Amino acid sequence: MSCCLLEFCRVQDLKTVREFLFQNQKLEPPEDNTQTAENELSWDTSDWESAWDHPEEPKGDGNTVSTVEEESVAQTAPWMQDCVVALSPCSDLLVVARDHRAVFLTAKWRSGDSGREEMTLAVSWSGTLSTEDGECVSSVICIPLASQKRSSTGRPDWTCVVVGFSSGYVRFYTEYGVLLLSQLLNEDPVLRLKCRTYEIPRHPGVTEQHEELSILYPAALVTIDGFSLYQSLRACRNQVARAAAAGSDSIQPPPLAYKKWGLQDMDTIVDHSSVGIMTLCVFDQMKNASTLGGFHATVKGSPPAMSQYITVGGGPYTGFYYAIEGSSQPLLSHVALAVASKLTSALFSAASGWLGWKNKSDEEPAQKQKPKVEPATPMAVRFGLPDSRRHGESICLSPCNTLAGVTDDFGRVTLLDVARGIAIRMWKGYRDAQLGWVQVSEGRGDRESSPSAPLPRRHAQFLVIYAPRRGILEVWGTQQGPRVGAFTVGKHCRLLYAGYRLMGVNSVTSQGWQLHTQQVCLLDPTSGALRTITVPFHLALSDKKSERAKDMHLLKRLTTILRSREVEPDILESEAKSVLLDIKHPAIKKQALESLLANKKAPVSCLTGVTRALHDSLREQDPEAVDEALLQLCSSQLKLLTLYTDLQQLHSAEDTQPGPADSDSAVGVEEELSRVDGALRRYAQLASRPSVSFAQDSPDAPLPARTFLSQLEGGEGGEVVVVRNGDEAWNRLGSFLFWGCLTGQSPIHRVCNKLELAGISPQQLLSLLLSVWLHREKEVITKPEDIVRNFHTLLIALSNMKGAVEESWDSQSVSPWWQQVRSACVQSHSAGAALLAALVAHRAAKSSITRLSDSKIQADWEAVSLELEQWAVCVRQLEDVLALQTLLWLPSPLGPAGGAPAQCCAKSLHEGGRGGVADSVAKWVFRQNLAPERLKEILLLHKRGSREETEGGEKEEQQEHRRGGQTKEKEEEKKDSPEDLDRTAELLVAVIQRFPDSLSPDLLLAHCCWEYVVQWNKDPEEGLYLYWAVEHLKLVSSPHIQLGISSMMWSTFMVKRFSAAAYLMEKVGKAPKDRLCRRDVGMNDRAVTTFMGSSVQLLQILIEVTGLLAHSQNPFSFLCDDADSAVEEVAPPELCVEEVWCGAQGPASIAELALEQRGVHFPLVQHHYLLAALLHAAMTFGLRVKPLSLFDSKGKNAFFRELTSIQLMPSGDMDPGLVSLRQEYLLRVLTAWVQATDEPPAPGSAPSGPGGPPPLPGGGPRADWWPSLCLELGVLLQVNPDVLRRHLVCELYNQGLDPRAEEVMLEVEDKDVLGSQLLVLTGQRLSYSLLHSQSQTRGAMELLARLPPTLCTWLKAMDPSELRCPMVPLGQSRRLVSRLIEILPENHAQYSLALHLLEAVEALTTEA
Repeated sequence: MSCCLLEFCRVQDLKTVREFLFQNQKLEPPEDNTQTAENELSWDTSDWESAWDHPEEPKGDGNTVSTVEEESVAQTAPWMQDCVVALSPCSDLLVVARDHRAVFLTAKWRSGDSGREEMTLAVSWSGTLSTEDGECVSSVICIPLASQKRSSTGRPDWTCVVVGFSSGYVRFYTEYGVLLLSQLLNEDPVLRLKCRTYEIPRHPGVTEQHEELSILYPAALVTIDGFSLYQSLRACRNQVARAAAAGSDSIQPPPLAYKKWGLQDMDTIVDHSSVGIMTLCVFDQMKNASTLGGFHATVKGSPPAMSQYITVGGGPYTGFYYAIEGSSQPLLSHVALAVASKLTSALFSAASGWLGWKNKSDEEPAQKQKPKVEPATPMAVRFGLPDSRRHGESICLSPCNTLAGVTDDFGRVTLLDVARGIAIRMWKGYRDAQLGWVQVSEGRGDRESSPSAPLPRRHAQFLVIYAPRRGILEVWGTQQGPRVGAFTVGKHCRLLYAGYRLMGVNSVTSQGWQLHTQQVCLLDPTSGALRTITVPFHLALSDKKSERAKDMHLLKRLTTILRSREVEPDILESEAKSVLLDIKHPAIKKQALESLLANKKAPVSCLTGVTRALHDSLREQDPEAVDEALLQLCSSQLKLLTLYTDLQQLHSAEDTQPGPADSDSAVGVEEELSRVDGALRRYAQLASRPSVSFAQDSPDAPLPARTFLSQLEGGEGGEVVVVRNGDEAWNRLGSFLFWGCLTGQSPIHRVCNKLELAGISPQQLLSLLLSVWLHREKEVITKPEDIVRNFHTLLIALSNMKGAVEESWDSQSVSPWWQQVRSACVQSHSAGAALLAALVAHRAAKSSITRLSDSKIQADWEAVSLELEQWAVCVRQLEDVLALQTLLWLPSPLGPAGGAPAQCCAKSLHEGGRGGVADSVAKWVFRQNLAPERLKEILLLHKRGSREETEGGEKEEQQEHRRGGQTKEKEEEKKDSPEDLDRTAELLVAVIQRFPDSLSPDLLLAHCCWEYVVQWNKDPEEGLYLYWAVEHLKLVSSPHIQLGISSMMWSTFMVKRFSAAAYLMEKVGKAPKDRLCRRDVGMNDRAVTTFMGSSVQLLQILIEVTGLLAHSQNPFSFLCDDADSAVEEVAPPELCVEEVWCGAQGPASIAELALEQRGVHFPLVQHHYLLAALLHAAMTFGLRVKPLSLFDSKGKNAFFRELTSIQLMPSGDMDPGLVSLRQEYLLRVLTAWVQATDEPPAPGSAPSGPGGPPPLPGGGPRADWWPSLCLELGVLLQVNPDVLRRHLVCELYNQGLDPRAEEVMLEVEDKDVLGSQLLVLTGQRLSYSLLHSQSQTRGAMELLARLPPTLCTWLKAMDPSELRCPMVPLGQSRRLVSRLIEILPENHAQYSLALHLLEAVEALTTEA
């Protein structure tokens, strides 16, 4: 860990910048000044040359010399040395200026060649800055301004560029060259601009420094308060932005407030530093008073606060100035002069211009007039460092304001103590040096974790010196520290040190900020690279004999070796041994050992050899001087490495003969395996789907030593603990330990002995074994015979370990060892592997219990039966889960669109409650797109097969099960699976047989209904989902479950959309269009029609269930007075669950929730049924209607209420106006149905074939049940049904559908009115045939002439255009007239007219 030089940014377009700044000039290559250089460099270099002559010195003191290669050479001439360069502390803005031109470069991010994001500085603005004749840029700084937003985290809001000119002007610009403020502070050239920003005091006694901008002139110093400058710059920027947006010229802002000091008693001044406000101690105050005032001098009670300034130049070489705060009032420049001379007009002009009142004509003379310069307040030098021959060139103040570095023309760098005013150190041999400072904070370590109050973090300061003539960059520790770093760089670089951070920060706003600023940057003009220096804090504490620095150097050396790509194992081992044995500090030695063990390229032999050498070295040392933690780490890691090597050798051993096994237990496992063979084969066929995997993720990939070591930890007592770092790492470790044993490639008992001797607990080994067994299910169930036998042997071996199975347990408890196996099996989603593991463990546990029971008294048989009962239940549950998971694995006919198959385990079924199994199967039904009719057939098939079972068959099956004979699955195939049954039905029947109670028909259908309505709610435009939900509900046999589910469906999913559709239709007065339906109802117009049809069916189910519960076949049984209490007459069904699943705990099933629902208010159901039917008709036929207007106020208020609530319903005779509206609407429905019946079917509306999807609810507008529905609605809406029948008969005859009309005519009661209506229709038909038909015959004309005048006049008055089908065969018309004569009485006024019509029709028929 040494200091380093890192590149963080690169400047683009340096050639463009150079060409712009040096226009019309040619850069001459540097002349050969070898002789001159030799003369100039003739200083004593023994100080620094000795350091370069001894290459071993950096090892002792941590010094480092790095060589930075230049990537590209843009030009040879040192052109940047003639330019003024300034970099923002945030490194987001770089300014390069020369004469009157300048280029601004801002930070941008781009992708480099390697694909990584890199920061670059690109030209954002270039132009001319000077406005006065002959002036040029003399100094530039970039000041980032903090954001005032609460969300700011420390990034600047924007950056202000402050430029000083040779004319004395100071101008402020934005990042894009927009002038904000310009002010003439002195008529001499600006020598240097410097800034001081706020820093949080590190100690309570340190004076808080204020922000300040200082401007140095040859004989004056101007300071501007940072707060006022910050506010003025923000106001100027906002004003300029508003002026630019408005298209007007910017307004001249008021001048800045500043202090101006006349520096006296120095011949020349070239640079300065503003130290800030300081307060002398009482002793220094008395000393200064006695020196200046003599014996009789008086001293104030408290020392005054003073602003300290340090200047460098000549005569004296360094000067110290002190300005007592409050001794001189700040001058307000132009405004102060205006007030003093009482030029109120000028003041008003300036103020009005700032407020936006000033005109351009008023502004131009003010710009032409040269501003007046305020005189400076004299300030004498307090003291200095006199040296008549030495002239200072620059001064650089440290970040904590305690030290300052000064360069001079003798090539020296002097370190000053600012508080005492003395030189404390000097370096020579640095002509034209450039200085900077790096302040480093101590890491968070022991000082903050101390038991008492945490100590404050320490800070170290390093002086950075760049010697351009030597091309070297050095880092020195202060005050008397050594050189801690040296870098060989170019000779034309620029060291950029700002010395400040963000302006506008205070103690309140800076809390929680992370200020991202660079302290020192090195700009290489040849390659455009910007590099920053990183110095570790510990270098400030090190000297040439520091053991810690040497240890860190050795650690870095080891890290470098480990990172190298090509290293021989022998070389790596020897180097690592040398480094680890040379390191002195235990903490660093431990860090080095951990980095070596974590290296992925180091071989196991190398790790073992190095660890053993270190362990032996520690053993040889004094026990009291050895770090116990390091010794324990070495011991545990050496033990683990030995175990890793032994296991690798065992896995590759050829001797894999299995040890002795329990023959009785093994035979039992084979019997169990043969019993479940059929179910496992079906499961394996569906579970072994192809999948994509990567080679590095394969469980068969070799386990690296570092992964092995990262998952095992050694304890103090010699035991080894396995650390679980995730399921994937856990499975890989389990595969490394046991997969070779399971596949028969490794000796089982030898591996178990090694693991037991290593000290790993049997419980963790069992967990690893079960993990790899369940994780690698595909390999397990492919060839289960051999692998199950090895698993059985391995499980027995682990059970025989010490501490595995307890030798005695309580009679009322089970063994924790076997309970761990059961817990892993019931929680696993690998149903096949879990069942095999349970079968093997069951036999192993039974064998173990039998052996233990032989040596115990009879009282322990209770525990034996309890343990075996637990295993019997577990095996039965896992067999059920296997059948269910096999069904769920069945691929969907929709492919990937059907979704991923669900997974289940015994634990999830327990937590799913009594309806967990039915819910899983319902989701499978939805995924399989299984129609309700198909599901009904499968349920009937299962029911038929159940009836064929006999008690004798059950006894025989039990006997066969005990003997291990024919499997249960094969018996079920023979009994319940006919040859033509497909795989879907076969698997579903098998699951239903295993869950006869949990998958009872009503329970399964209820869950299917609920699953489909949930899916419909997710996608309301899929009307088929809601239709199938209602169809499933119809198949439920229990009226109580039907009633509860209907009520829940209506209140949970449907009533909200239903009310939205009703209100929307009421608003628009007709069937709404697609856009309105999507906006208000959330589905398209066709989906709304389907939804209304399903709503009608759902409410009709509620009505029918009510009638069934009331022992009445009338669908409207709720009209009875005792309907509310009749629900209790039919007993609710009893919901049961299988014995092995009786402990299921979780949410209630849908059937249980349905049975808990309250009874509905049946008149309210009827009320909603009426509205649903009316809405369905309006949407189907596209009629104009306001459905809610067909009901009175009571009816409107009762809509969309809870069906279980008692509402005030309409009663008695309805208003005749409402009845008339209802009758008119029903008549229009009948007319629309008749028209739709005779029309040809629309494309796509043809009935689907046997293989197509079922029709949607309602059957469309051509359904035959519309007339009967209208008649039923007429009765409920108090509309005379005979009027509807007569209208239907007339509409049918009008449409030419005479056979249907004759069928309806039989039900008409008022024959006279119907006869009159049909007589007119018959006349229209005859009138069309005789008078309006284009194909009139001669016989028809003769017949017309023979007709009676009365009949002829009547026929001419008829309008055949009202007929929708005038071209009707004469036979139908003759039959119609005959029917008229039959239904009209002889005394009817139009009976004779009917006889004449009959004669005319018969004559026409004879003529035809």
